[in-house]
Amino acid sequence: QYHHNQQRYQKNTTGTMKTPESILKKQAAQAKVSAEAKAQSDAARKQKGADKKQFIANAEKYAAEYAATEKEAVDNRRKAKAAGGFYVAAEPKVALVIRIRGIIGVSPKAKKVMQLFRLRQIHNATFVRLNEATIRMLRLIEPYVTYGIPTRATIEKLVYKRGFGKLSKQRIPIADNSVIQEGLSKVGINCCADLVHELVTVGPNFKAANNFLWPFKLSSPLGGFSKKTKLLHYLEGGEAGNRGEEINKLVKKML
Repeated sequence: QYHHNQQRYQKNTTGTMKTPESILKKQAAQAKVSAEAKAQSDAARKQKGADKKQFIANAEKYAAEYAATEKEAVDNRRKAKAAGGFYVAAEPKVALVIRIRGIIGVSPKAKKVMQLFRLRQIHNATFVRLNEATIRMLRLIEPYVTYGIPTRATIEKLVYKRGFGKLSKQRIPIADNSVIQEGLSKVGINCCADLVHELVTVGPNFKAANNFLWPFKLSSPLGGFSKKTKLLHYLEGGEAGNRGEEINKLVKKML
């Protein structure tokens, strides 16, 4: 009996040990997960490459469009001058509004308008589509803000340098195009060039693009505001109110 048991024991020890079922299952699950992850990363890499090509093509298309528009304006101006007349450019469609006064002594109506324009803090800046209603609203808040017509370069600088997007009510820096894709791909805006183009041309999705952008938080202007007083109108030597093209110089100081 003893020898028989010993022989059986020796048989068991020499045979290979069977891997437990739980470990086999775990290994299979891990292999499946890693295969899926690899497939996903490969697909993401491919998509990223395709997107990059698309974004570059878009940027080139917009650059050509801007150049054509500028050339047309110059040609029209020359034609008008040759004919002894004047060329009147199209009415601007978008304004940049910067709040230059704090929260003390603001009338309730003006306070409400500035809330609608999302100008809740001093040195906040937002884009506003220009129409009869918004021009009237801007007149109402003139003592507290300064505004004007931004150039394409100014809009680009603001988006690239101080651009933050709103994703699920959070302020996310626009560090790369994925932020814009996540927030605006449903309206066909996928990269910075698309976003800038929509703001410059005031396209059909301007509202969505503008609402996606968090109000720009600018610094105090380099060299401060005018010596006379900030509270006077720009035309009287102050800072408040409409300053037309001169807004671009102020933004340069505040970036």
